[in-house]
Amino acid sequence: MNCLTNNTAARRYLRRNLITMLLYALSLALSISVFLRYHPTGLVAWLLAVLPALPLTGLLAIFGLYLAEEKDEFQRFIGVQSMLWGIGGTLAVTNIWGFLESFVHVRHLNPILDAVIFWIFVGISIPFLLGRYR
Repeated sequence: MNCLTNNTAARRYLRRNLITMLLYALSLALSISVFLRYHPTGLVAWLLAVLPALPLTGLLAIFGLYLAEEKDEFQRFIGVQSMLWGIGGTLAVTNIWGFLESFVHVRHLNPILDAVIFWIFVGISIPFLLGRYR
C-alpha cells in the first residue's frame, strides 16, 4: 500500500490505524497507571489487563476493511501476501524461540511481542513483494 496516494481506501486505512494506535497508547498508559497506583484485583484487573490488547486486535479488522475497500486488485494481492508473510514469520520466530527456551534455556519470549513481530514481518515484506513485480 502506497502511503502517499490519493487512494480513498488507503487514506481511510491510515486514519483508522492512527486512531487505533492512539487508543492503544491511551489504554496501555491507563492500564499501567492504574496497576501501579491501585493494584486492582478480580474483574477490574482482568479488564484492565485485556484493555490494551483490544486496539491491537482491532488492527487486524482495520486491515481487513482496507482489503475489502481497496479497488486495486494488485494492492489487495500485496496486502494479503504481506499478511501471509507476517503470519509465517511470526510462526517461525515463535516456534524457533520456543524450542530454544525448551532446550537451551534462553530468556522467555513474552507473548505480548507476537503482535509486534507480526506487524514487523508485514511491514518488511511489502517492499520485497512490490519489488518482485516491478
